[in-house]
Amino acid sequence: MMFSKSFVQVLASMVFLSGLNLYAASIPRSIEPLLKAGDSWKMTPDDFEKIFTENNNKLYVWLTLDRTRAKLSRRLYGNMEIDLTAFDGQVPVQEVTVDFAGGRLNLITVSIYNRADSGQITTDAFANRFKTAGKKVGELLVAKPQRRTADAKNGLLTEGYSWNSRETGVALLEYNEGALEKADREFLRLRIARPDAVGSLAASMNNTRGGAAAKLGDFPKNIKKEANGDVLISGMPMVDQGDKGYCVCASVQRVFEYYGIGADMHQIAQISDADPQRGTSTLIMAKELDKIDYRFKTRLDIVGMGQPMTEVEVKKGEYFIGKPVDERKFLKAIQSYIDSGLPLLWALELGRYPEVPQLNLQAAGGHMRLIIGYNDKTREIIFSDSWGARHEAKRMKMSDAYKASHGLFVLKPTIR
Repeated sequence: MMFSKSFVQVLASMVFLSGLNLYAASIPRSIEPLLKAGDSWKMTPDDFEKIFTENNNKLYVWLTLDRTRAKLSRRLYGNMEIDLTAFDGQVPVQEVTVDFAGGRLNLITVSIYNRADSGQITTDAFANRFKTAGKKVGELLVAKPQRRTADAKNGLLTEGYSWNSRETGVALLEYNEGALEKADREFLRLRIARPDAVGSLAASMNNTRGGAAAKLGDFPKNIKKEANGDVLISGMPMVDQGDKGYCVCASVQRVFEYYGIGADMHQIAQISDADPQRGTSTLIMAKELDKIDYRFKTRLDIVGMGQPMTEVEVKKGEYFIGKPVDERKFLKAIQSYIDSGLPLLWALELGRYPEVPQLNLQAAGGHMRLIIGYNDKTREIIFSDSWGARHEAKRMKMSDAYKASHGLFVLKPTIR
């Protein structure tokens, strides 16, 4: 069973929207205020809240408590749809991630189409959205497009166009290779960043070689050591996997964005052959990760798998059990990777042991989350779930974390 969104969150959404017309099929909402180039880059989090609040109802959710990342989505709430559009209503939009830095708008990511949320569309409909968006972006940035072609050997797995203007911003319009021809249509994604955009995701937009924009030696600089004994990775991006069984893909997206690899969960799902409706065992998780690593110029390290945890060697797609991974080795691996600034992908069985804070009604089933730190004084690990705000950093006793584990993995950039 894949755990996606808690009953508490869903119930809260229903109560929150009680003032809306529950029988309304949808609420139309344009994202045009985010697409005004020079003007929109002045937008503050307060401005954003005012623009995307209607009749005291929020049409967004903050993904971080510090209001640096928010999400607009058609399926934000269970009892209605928000009919998102862009470019004078000509292009339907599935979801938007909005990033702020230095108190103003930094970058937006627009999922124009993704198969998991949008369903199947025809080649003509897909091509029309691509062409319309491309024309409008060129007009918006007053810049000529540059063709980007897929090159798997160099880690470039998308096709599309880029625009670059020192005055108005940088944009990247991408789709899965072959989607305008014979390949299945999986996703169409637009990113626009201000000219002086900061952060790893902005860096990925200018990365022409594929793979990580940051180097392996850069990551130890992200380690924070607190007076209370916490040792943790700072700046770990947050996403919300929504109601899809995409815990692996969402976790990998966060790791990749941290590295400066601009793939989102929809692209990762396509490459890994993830199924949002399929239950996820640790073996399935491992096989999905194994399909991802080399394509994005990363390497998969398996600390251990199974119950009890054992070392695993992979040869030609087959998994061979090795030596046991006891609790000491498990914790030593966590500390070593965290000290190097590398987050760990943690597969476990939910609901077996207490967490702090206890934010959700616990459910049984396989799940993947990130380990982002540890505390030797309190004998705790620090972890994060891909469920948005308040899930950035939570804790579990080290001994409990070991007993709940079914797998521990690291995706390491190969660029040094």
